[in-house]
Amino acid sequence: SLFRLKDLEMAELGDSDVHVKMLAAPINPADINMIQGTYAILSPLPAVGGNEGVGEVLEVGRRVAALKPGDWVIPVGAGLGTWRTRGVFPEETLLKVPSDIPVLCAATLSVNPCTAYRMLTDFETLAPGDSVIQNAANSGVGQAVIQIAKASGIKTINVVRDRPDLPKLVERLMALGADHVVTEEMLRKPEMRDIFKSIPKPRLALNCVGGKSTTEMLRHLQPKGTLVTYGGMAKQPVMVPVSAFIFRDLRLRGFWMTQWRKDHAQEQESLASMMDALCQLIRRGQLTAPACTEVPLQDYKAALEASMKPFTSSKQILLL
Repeated sequence: SLFRLKDLEMAELGDSDVHVKMLAAPINPADINMIQGTYAILSPLPAVGGNEGVGEVLEVGRRVAALKPGDWVIPVGAGLGTWRTRGVFPEETLLKVPSDIPVLCAATLSVNPCTAYRMLTDFETLAPGDSVIQNAANSGVGQAVIQIAKASGIKTINVVRDRPDLPKLVERLMALGADHVVTEEMLRKPEMRDIFKSIPKPRLALNCVGGKSTTEMLRHLQPKGTLVTYGGMAKQPVMVPVSAFIFRDLRLRGFWMTQWRKDHAQEQESLASMMDALCQLIRRGQLTAPACTEVPLQDYKAALEASMKPFTSSKQILLL
């Protein structure tokens, strides 16, 4: 195994540092990819895993102004190493979040809901009544897209892989606010036309799969629509018929939350307004944490195994 549970010495608290007691941290696919070395960020080893989570401030260095003991914080960027009970981090690597939101919502806030929010905001100007199509709709990002879109009056067409417990999954996504849930196979069936009797064809498609299902999704996009790719779970390229470019002028774009944060590092406002919007949705009960299984840190091996199983519909969250 690549993992060990280790006791480390706590670093000294510097003037601009913050001593944090971690509360909860999820296991995301990107965390696993980073450890396997198949991600765009490589941590020098040995490293602490985990890019997301929430902690409580215990103590701050004397130059730290924006945080105080008792505050809740989440990582600003990737690579913080959240799978630990305590840590000393530079102040600028942390972002204060309200402590009146559920701990699992805070623990899963910095990656998936932010990705969903940006993709719904930055590529097409969507108005109430417009529609979006996405694959892997039961992923963490997918569940956030459904809920954020619903709160803005945007219709979602959600593509999932066929599976043994499909009716249960469909029911769960509908309960989150999905308008339509279809399997990859249904994308090429005439029944898709019935969906577009009641809602317009999507202007935006969100892809984290690749391969055939993505090509099928593209066929339903409006002319001049945009496909945004933010993952490639099928490990196959995105194939686009030439006609889609020539006759429908479709746009293909990419999105990576880590890059967005780098590009907007100097604009506190854009980050703050996004976090405010997401926390408001959480407070109103319009954005919930994904289905979670809470696992004590010492059972991390079981949690990692569970997170790598196919058709996993529950996110493993380490309780620290």
